[in-house]
Amino acid sequence: MNILIVDDEKDYCDVMELIFTSHGYEVDTCNNGLEALDKMERKTYDLVLTDLLMPVMDGSELLGEIKNLYPATEVIMMTAYGTIEKAVETMKQGAYSYVTKGDRPEKLLSEIELLGNRKKLDIEKSYPPGSLENEFMLQTNSPVFSQVLEMARRAARSNANILILGESGVGKEIIARFIHDKSTRRMMPFVNLNCHSIPETVLESELFGHEKGSFTGATGRRIGRIESAKLGTLFLDEIGGISLTMQTKLLKVIENKIISRVGSNEEIAVDFRLITATNNDLNQDIRDEKFREDLFYRISTIVIKIPALRERKEDLPMFIDYFMQKSQKEMGVSPIRINDQLMQALMNYNYPGNIRELKNIIDRIVIFSENGEARMDPGFFTDSIPDEEGGAFSEKTLRELRKDLESKYIQNILTIYENDMNRAAEVLGITKRQLFNKMTEYGLRTDKQS
Repeated sequence: MNILIVDDEKDYCDVMELIFTSHGYEVDTCNNGLEALDKMERKTYDLVLTDLLMPVMDGSELLGEIKNLYPATEVIMMTAYGTIEKAVETMKQGAYSYVTKGDRPEKLLSEIELLGNRKKLDIEKSYPPGSLENEFMLQTNSPVFSQVLEMARRAARSNANILILGESGVGKEIIARFIHDKSTRRMMPFVNLNCHSIPETVLESELFGHEKGSFTGATGRRIGRIESAKLGTLFLDEIGGISLTMQTKLLKVIENKIISRVGSNEEIAVDFRLITATNNDLNQDIRDEKFREDLFYRISTIVIKIPALRERKEDLPMFIDYFMQKSQKEMGVSPIRINDQLMQALMNYNYPGNIRELKNIIDRIVIFSENGEARMDPGFFTDSIPDEEGGAFSEKTLRELRKDLESKYIQNILTIYENDMNRAAEVLGITKRQLFNKMTEYGLRTDKQS
């Protein structure tokens, strides 16, 4: 636990620092509230132990600033007997507790130990080792995927930077979380960011944070993803999609482990484990001068290649059964039987969208089932499906298949949720206006439409 002691009596700070460091805590000291805030800009503290009465900025004012700027940092007030009532009042403002300077050090150490245990539990709740689905996705009957898991386990033991390669939908984030959960940093944050989904103009602020007033719309200070991942793991997905300018800035952070928020010249030390992922061919991007070669070598100390679903079909029966049960439970329908023709199609299909596409196909199967039976329908798939003779179940174009499927899917969702457009839009992952536009395009209507 990192502790900052704030007291205008230097001798008292020195004594307390000696006591806490002898019990294994990392301690810094300063003599007033302004100095404390200056230190907190450069370093993250779990606890601030501050005197209540100080010149320049008293403990109560410092508490207010800390709760506004660093809400995760706890504050314990130190006070003399004559100001206990005021110290109690600060607890209403967010102080964790208060101690009197006449108390024995053991009492304060006990209080800090209890706080440390509570924060540890909070971290476990905020960053669980993995969801049930993530744990299931790590089960395998495939020798090729078993090798990937073994490599990930070995990689987790080090602090080396890891690059995860694989097609879209193969579960790169699941492997990144698995590595974090098996590492010595597992009790600290796992922070992820899909770089491709963030506009270039926003990405710098997302990564490094910004100061109030640093650009239009920056109404307050913001901690970036890199700083949030301090002592934990930073996972940057779609790393191949960032600009050369941002690559240069990221390279500097990886080399020096120091950042500056946008709008500030202050340097902040950051200790994090970096895992990146991409479905790009970075070697080709380097040849095309779209990706920096020096950055590639920095992020790829260990490279893990995740196989596509078509390369691990031993796992398909297990996945199909799991996603069928999950989808049926979520939609509140009775168990559904998949006939032989549909099962054969599911086993033969190549899944260009990998596990993500399989989940979507299973959802379609459940939605369009009737009387507990799921039968073959080419519209379930987004690509042509080979049969046992090598033919195809559908000769529609992809555009026609997608349009037909989308229309049927929207209509069925509306039916399931009794034409509640708000709920349907939520399930579909679009806005109500977008749903209305889709319904207009496909000629769909509900009784609740005006």
